[in-house]
Amino acid sequence: MEGRDRDRDLRGRARNARPRDGLGRPLPYGSPGVERQPEGVLRTPEETLAEAQRLLDAGMPFHAHEVLEDAWKSAPQPDRALWRALAQLAVGLTHAARGNATGAAALLARAADGLEPYADRAPYGIAVAGLVRWAREGGRDGSVVLRG
Repeated sequence: MEGRDRDRDLRGRARNARPRDGLGRPLPYGSPGVERQPEGVLRTPEETLAEAQRLLDAGMPFHAHEVLEDAWKSAPQPDRALWRALAQLAVGLTHAARGNATGAAALLARAADGLEPYADRAPYGIAVAGLVRWAREGGRDGSVVLRG
């Protein structure tokens, strides 16, 4: 917007303040939107998985991605790749819900690649092998269960 200063969050970081729809798409300023997930919330892995699953079940994969992204950014180094892959899975679902089949396929494949190293175990009770299989099949059934 001409003459408009860049949107900033409370810490002064650039952050688009436009309202968003339920799939995270920006709406015009002043439009009613769906509340975004607060950024930078520290949760336990169990809290993260429960909140992400609740959002996925509610048809809000963009919001689930934001929760999983917080976990990715705050996780200790050995766990970051796991949380990044889970966030990518949610972004793949977001693309699918928005009708972007190409983007969905790319992100689901990337998520499956990232999850594959964890497939022989179930960190935090995550059903990794099932998620990898589901993502490689393109998430055809539309629902995802993070925990076994």
